[in-house]
Amino acid sequence: MFETSFITLFPEAFPGPLGVSILERARKEGIWDWETIQLREFGLGKHRNVDAPPTGGGAGMVLRPDVAAAALDSIVTDNKHLIYLSPRGKPFTQKMAHEFASSRGLIMFCGRFEGLDQRVIDTHGLEEVSMGDFVLAGGEVAAMALTEAVVRLLPGVAGNADSLSDESFENGLLEHDQYTMPRQWGPHGTPDVLLSGDHKRIAEWRLNSAKALTKQRRPDLYAAYSETHDIQAPETGDEHY
Repeated sequence: MFETSFITLFPEAFPGPLGVSILERARKEGIWDWETIQLREFGLGKHRNVDAPPTGGGAGMVLRPDVAAAALDSIVTDNKHLIYLSPRGKPFTQKMAHEFASSRGLIMFCGRFEGLDQRVIDTHGLEEVSMGDFVLAGGEVAAMALTEAVVRLLPGVAGNADSLSDESFENGLLEHDQYTMPRQWGPHGTPDVLLSGDHKRIAEWRLNSAKALTKQRRPDLYAAYSETHDIQAPETGDEHY
C-alpha cells in the first residue's frame, strides 16, 4: 500500500479533494492511504510552542528544528520521499510525480510562518519542492495537489490507464484540444477529421494541436521538445487545428 503522511498544524484541512472521486475509491480499495500528524503535539512547554523568532532578527516566526525533528522521527520513513513544501524548492513536474509514485509513499512537512529551520531540512534530508512561483499561507494545499498528482498514477487508481499516457507533460507537450457532443454547438462545429474514423489522421491532428498549443502557451516546453524531436511547423487549417 502507498502511504502518505502529512505533518501539519491544521489536520482539519485534510482530506479535502483527496477524499472524493477516484482517490477516495482507491483508498477504500486499499491501494493507498493517508494520515495526518499534528505538529502541535510535539510542541514545547505548557502552550506546546512550535516556533521561535528568526535568528538575526526579522519579521515573523520560524518552525523550530527540535519540534519538527520529533514529528519526523515519529514516522517510519523506509523507502518514502521526505518532502518539505516550499516556494524556494525544486519545481514539481510530471516526471517527479512518476518518481514519487514508484516509492512506498510520501512524508510531507507542511510549513507555516516564515518557514522551517534549515538544520532539520539538512539533517533529515528533506526534499524542498515547489508547486509554482507563488507563495501560500501554508503547505497544506500544495501537499494535497502534489499527492493527487502522484496517487492518480498508482496502478489501479485511474479507470482507464491508457488515458494517463495522452495527458499534458507526458510526452513533453501540453494536451491537445478536446471535443465532445453535440457535434454542432451554435455556430461552432467539431473538426471534420475527428469524425472521419481515420485513426492515423486523428492522431496526426491531435499531435499538431498539441504542438501548436504548446508553442503558443509554453515556449519553454516547446523548445525542449524540439531539441529531442524532428520538428516541423504545426500545420494550420480546419483539419489540423
